[in-house]
Amino acid sequence: MTNNPADSTASKTAGNKDVPSPQTGSGTSTNKRVVKDAVAVPSTGRGLNTAEARPQVAATPAPAVTSAPDPADVEVHVGTDAAYAGNEAERVQIRRPLRNISEVRHFFRTNITPIYFIGATPFNLLGLDRWVRNFSYITYYDGWDGGHPRMFSPRYKPFVEFDSGEAINNWLLLNAEVRAHMTANVPHGERPKVAMVFFDEETERICRELGYDLILPSADLRNQLDSKIETTKLGNEAGAFSVPNVLTTADTYAQLNAEAKKEDLGTDLVVQTPYGDSGKTTFFIAAEADWDRHKHDIIGQQLKIMKRINNTPVAVEAVITSSGVVVGPFLTELAGFAELTPYKGGWCGNEMTPDVLTADQGTRARELVRRMGEGLRKRGYRGFFEVDVLVDLDTDDVWLGELNPRISGASAITNVTAGAYADVPLSLFHLLEYLDVEFDLDVDEINERWEELSGADEWSQMVIKETADITEYITHSPLTGQYYLDQFGTLTYKRAALDWHPLQNGNEVFFLRIYGAGEYRWKGADLGVLVTKNPLQTKAGGPNALSIRAKHFIDSVRAMYAGVPVAAEDPSPALGGPGAKGD
Repeated sequence: MTNNPADSTASKTAGNKDVPSPQTGSGTSTNKRVVKDAVAVPSTGRGLNTAEARPQVAATPAPAVTSAPDPADVEVHVGTDAAYAGNEAERVQIRRPLRNISEVRHFFRTNITPIYFIGATPFNLLGLDRWVRNFSYITYYDGWDGGHPRMFSPRYKPFVEFDSGEAINNWLLLNAEVRAHMTANVPHGERPKVAMVFFDEETERICRELGYDLILPSADLRNQLDSKIETTKLGNEAGAFSVPNVLTTADTYAQLNAEAKKEDLGTDLVVQTPYGDSGKTTFFIAAEADWDRHKHDIIGQQLKIMKRINNTPVAVEAVITSSGVVVGPFLTELAGFAELTPYKGGWCGNEMTPDVLTADQGTRARELVRRMGEGLRKRGYRGFFEVDVLVDLDTDDVWLGELNPRISGASAITNVTAGAYADVPLSLFHLLEYLDVEFDLDVDEINERWEELSGADEWSQMVIKETADITEYITHSPLTGQYYLDQFGTLTYKRAALDWHPLQNGNEVFFLRIYGAGEYRWKGADLGVLVTKNPLQTKAGGPNALSIRAKHFIDSVRAMYAGVPVAAEDPSPALGGPGAKGD
C-alpha cells in the first residue's frame, strides 16, 4: 500500500507565495552539481546545498543550513491552469451543478476557497496546484529552501522527536506561524479546507477548534478500515475477494498449520497481523524455523493466514463520489529492493507502463476496485482510497490485496497521466466530493476513457531511503529540481523545478529532496524521491529486478550526500518522511 514518503519516514515541501513569471533559457542552469566516479562534484555555480562540516556535532542540533539559489538564477515551470485573479474569479463562477469535465476544470480554475495539503512533505499531491486555484502546501521539510511559490514551512522548528506522521501534522497545525499563514487571506464566509495523509482524533479536535474543515473521512472510520482483517471482511461482503485465507489466531506452529489445513492453504503460508505497514507486518512461514523467528510478532494477534501465491502486486487508486467510483490507472510496485530500503518487502516506489496488466486482467481488476468502493460507501466512506491488487501468475486470478484508506504515494504518478490531462487529476474528484459544490457526472464515461488511455504513459518513482547503519549530520545534499544524464552519463543538475510535470523523456529525472544539509540521516530515513519517465524494473523479477539505469540513478543521488557521525550524547533525529507508505 502506498502513503506519503515524508509522513512515514521523512519528506519535504515548500511555502505559499505568489507565482513567479515563467523563465526560459537554454535548458541548462549554472546551478548544477555533477557526480563523477561516485563523488558529488559541485560546479562553480551556487547549486550546492551544504552545511559546514564539523568533526563532532553538538548536543543541541544545529539549525538546517541550506543554500537557496538566487531568484535570478532559478528557472521554473509554472502551470497556468489556475490563472484567474481574485475579483475576476468570483465573477465567472458557475452557480449550478457541474455536469461535465469542462465545467469541473472551470470550477477549480476559479476556486476561492483556500485548500491546504499538510504533511512532512508535499510529495503526495505535488503539482496539484497547477490545476486548483488557491491550493497550496504546508510542510515540515522544505526541499526548495524557500523557492516554491505555493509552499509554506515554518521558519523556527525546534528539535522534536516525532514518532508518526500524525504527530508531524498536529505539530504543524498548532504552530503559530502556520496558523497565521492559514488565516491571513481567507475570503469572508470561507473556511480553510485541510487535506493530509495521516491524521487522528487529535487532528480532528484541533481543526474543529481552529475553524478548519478536514476534508477526509473520519479518523475512527479510517482506523477501522486500516485493519487487514476488517479489509478482508469488507471485501468478502462486497464481492472483492482476497487470496484464499482464513481469519483466526495461532499460538503455536502446529496450530498455525491446523488452521491453514481447514481451508486447504498448504504449508507455504503468508501471515499478516491487522495493523502496520505490509513490509513490517507480513511474515512468510514455510517451516518451523520461520515461525520461531516471527512468533513474538504473531502470538496473541488476530491473523490473516493466506496461501502463498506467485503474484504480481499492482496498485490502483480510486475515488468514491456521489456520482460513482472513479478508478485510476494501474501501477506496479517497487518493494523490498536493498538498494532503496532496509525493510524487507517494504514499499519503495511505483511505476506505470502500458503492459502493467492485460486488457482482460485490467477489466477484472477495475471491477474488483469498483466493488470495493461500493462496499466502502456503505460504511460511510467518501473520497480517496488505494487498493493493492494481486495477480496470480500461475492461475491468472485477480485478488484483493490490501486497502489503504487515504491519499497515497501512488497519487504522485496518477496526477500526471494521460487520463489526468484528458480530464482532471484523480485527486480533484476527491476535492469535488468535499467542497461546497453540486455535480452530476457520467462516471462510467470517465472510467471508460481512463481505461483507454491507461497505457499511453510511462512514469516511475522511487523513494530512496538511507540503507547504511549510520546516524549522521548531513553536510552536503542535492538540490530539489530537474536533472539529466549528460554526455558522460553523469546525473547533472539542470534547473529548478516545482514538480515532475515538465519531464519529457527517460533521460531526465526530478528529485525531491527530503533531508538536506543541516539535518540528520539514519538507517531507514527517506533521503528523497526520484521521478522519471522510464521503467525502473526489468522483466527479471525478484531482488535483481531493478534496472541498471535505476541503480545508476540511486548511486548518483547517494553520492551527492555527505555527513559527519553524530556524537553518542546527541539527541536522536526527528522521525517522519515523505509519506508514501505507512511505515
